[in-house]
Amino acid sequence: MTSTVIISFAVGVLAILLIAKLIGLSISLIIKFLTNSVIGAFMLIIVNLFGANLDITILKALLAGIFGIPGVIAIIIWDKML
Repeated sequence: MTSTVIISFAVGVLAILLIAKLIGLSISLIIKFLTNSVIGAFMLIIVNLFGANLDITILKALLAGIFGIPGVIAIIIWDKML
């Protein structure tokens, strides 16, 4: 994992926390959202280990975290079609 990915993910997490605090979301909802995003990123990393060669972005991590395995499959299909 490159330092750029780690820094990008950290900046994304901080941005999510800041925006959520500004609009008044509950802490439990924020934690659930962030946990799902981290799980999504790890699922994408595991897929990359098997040779998919996906670029892991914050958007893709969020989609994978929100939709789970179907989200990862959709990202793989989307990435291979473009």
